[in-house]
Amino acid sequence: MSTEFALDLRLARRKSGLTLRDTAHLLNVHPTTLSALEHGKRLPSVEQVCLLALIYGRSFQSLFNEVTKGAKQSLQAQLPSLPEPGTRWLGKIQREKTLTRLSSRLSDSDVADGGA
Repeated sequence: MSTEFALDLRLARRKSGLTLRDTAHLLNVHPTTLSALEHGKRLPSVEQVCLLALIYGRSFQSLFNEVTKGAKQSLQAQLPSLPEPGTRWLGKIQREKTLTRLSSRLSDSDVADGGA
């Protein structure tokens, strides 16, 4: 678990003025579970991430800024070596559009900044 993510969760909660018990109640978890998330000892579920984003008024991507940066770097490394589809591939035009949009998103500063 990312230390940056855990610290960001704790900071977001403190900035919101919510107590650990308040946020745990909203997440429908025991306060020790939230404490484990905030100390990087436990990974949140997708549902918990969505709830935390709603509670703190943050985007999913901004909560996972560090992970998003790593994913972006991984995709940028893989994109140039993507194998070509067969000549009879019917989705060739749509594939090219998708890859162009992906390349654009990877170079977009919003992705690099975690959407914040």
